Amino acid sequence: MKVVVIKYNAGNIKSVMLALKRLGIEGTLTDNPEEILSADKVIFPGQGEAKSAMKYLKERGLDKVIQSIEKPFLGICLGLQLLCSHSEEGDTECLGIFDAKVKKFPNDLKVPHMGWNIGTLSDHIVFKGIKSPAYFYFVHSYYAELCEQTISQTDYMLPFSNVLQKDNFYAIQPHPEKSAEAGEQFFRNFLFEL
Repeated sequence: MKVVVIKYNAGNIKSVMLALKRLGIEGTLTDNPEEILSADKVIFPGQGEAKSAMKYLKERGLDKVIQSIEKPFLGICLGLQLLCSHSEEGDTECLGIFDAKVKKFPNDLKVPHMGWNIGTLSDHIVFKGIKSPAYFYFVHSYYAELCEQTISQTDYMLPFSNVLQKDNFYAIQPHPEKSAEAGEQFFRNFLFEL
């Protein structure tokens, strides 16, 4: 199985590569469109700022590549946010896979939302073997609103999308690579069940 991790202007890629290695997968880190399109599974992780990340993707034509992918695709953290329609961070038009807007947490909340929090999970196959509610590790200042594609939600004084799914596209706001057993099982399910 060929698993490609998209290389772009974002951090936290190394921990995803290490998580794949722990599961016996040697991921390929690349921004080459042909490599990305030839993958069996594609992972789009990241920490960073939406506007500069989208600029990087557009300059390299990766926005169109991502939108054309038909294999199972997983966005993580910033990757989830960029798959939404719009982000308040830098007033950024995003990739538009999910019908959700990304908003900044209200000023009266401690930001970033950092640490362990629970996700209420649906019975989707991507959660196979994970008991709901499950604890995941979060680090983010912006959140995706609830929408028709929400298959798991979390509350941080307000409810938001923890996991989104539409067709072959999946996205998770917390970091599964830092979320102990639940996160590892989520990765297993994405890699071996879809």
